[in-house]
Amino acid sequence: MGRKIDLNRFEATVLPYLSAAYNLARWLSRNPQDAEDIVQESYLRALRSFDGFRAGGDGRAWLLGIVRNTCFTWMRRNRPEAMTMAFDESRYTATAGFQDPEAVLLEKIDSKVLHQAIEDLPYEFRETLILRELEGLSYKQIATVVGAPLGTVMSRLSRARKELQRRLCEAPQEAQP
Repeated sequence: MGRKIDLNRFEATVLPYLSAAYNLARWLSRNPQDAEDIVQESYLRALRSFDGFRAGGDGRAWLLGIVRNTCFTWMRRNRPEAMTMAFDESRYTATAGFQDPEAVLLEKIDSKVLHQAIEDLPYEFRETLILRELEGLSYKQIATVVGAPLGTVMSRLSRARKELQRRLCEAPQEAQP
């Protein structure tokens, strides 16, 4: 343990993304307390591997990649059943006749219904949607975080949006006061 870590550089690189790290961990784990544990472990892993981070690199994508991988490891160890959900490709193919997801949201969805619809998405869709729509990462950054080709990211995001739209269109409407 003779190596010296520049803590100021580490803090400047990763601390601005603490909220994004928690947000991703929360959506992937579906539990606020688990997300806190995952983020803490992620920051320790980031600190241990910080000497491998290239100065001037994308700190947010680097950190979120660590959070994602830590979350996978944590989920396999603590909730393996959550990681074994079957992915049915045929359920998520393009379907004609839907409105723009944003229009659907503006017209008929409250935050509770939206939150549940996102939580119910398959893991691959949920993480891609969260990284793009809530964290504002570019497709290239998402590809880096999830370790997938750019085309896969684009496909997952498209399918996630369509599946979210389908779920929101089918969601029962809350009774109006």
